[in-house]
Amino acid sequence: MKIFLTDDHAVLLGGLIKILSVEDGIEIVGSAGSVMETLDAFTQKNIDLLITDYNLPDNDGLFLVRRVKQKYPETKIIVLSMHDERHLIKEILKEGVDGYILKKDSHEELVNAVRAVKKGKVYLSSDVNTMLMKGLNGVEEQKLLTDREREILKLIAQEYTNRQMAEELFISERTVETHRKNIFRKTGTNNLVGLIKFAYANNLI
Repeated sequence: MKIFLTDDHAVLLGGLIKILSVEDGIEIVGSAGSVMETLDAFTQKNIDLLITDYNLPDNDGLFLVRRVKQKYPETKIIVLSMHDERHLIKEILKEGVDGYILKKDSHEELVNAVRAVKKGKVYLSSDVNTMLMKGLNGVEEQKLLTDREREILKLIAQEYTNRQMAEELFISERTVETHRKNIFRKTGTNNLVGLIKFAYANNLI
């Protein structure tokens, strides 16, 4: 199985390559730190399995997953992410990925995921499974954003500056910045365009 790795942290990439290279029947054919580098590699290499982070510098992992599934439907995809928000995992799973594991999971989980996907199975780590099962069992899912974060998001969409938002909501600029960081983290986005697209797609504004 030919595997390609995408993550913008070189140290993590090195660790993944070391872990997977010792597995029988596996060949690491390349790595990249961005969406565009990854898509470019697909035009030059035969890739059976893509293991990708969700947070990438030039776009989000969901965009990459959709493009790869559209153009290379036979390619398997495992998302390796720090994000454990149920709504985000569900959104990614809807795109037909073959595995979702968390960066905090053990190396063994990663190896098990690759082995399972290699056999044509879908693999979710133990923590991800537990989280999704709670949703199925009727455990109330928390609102993605607080009421204040929704207010901030609406103002972001209207192109307010931090100072303007602070004046509008009678809070400090530091508090606005904290809310902004939390919004980006919770939505799994890393740029303004991605945030607004996510917000409209999920009826947040």
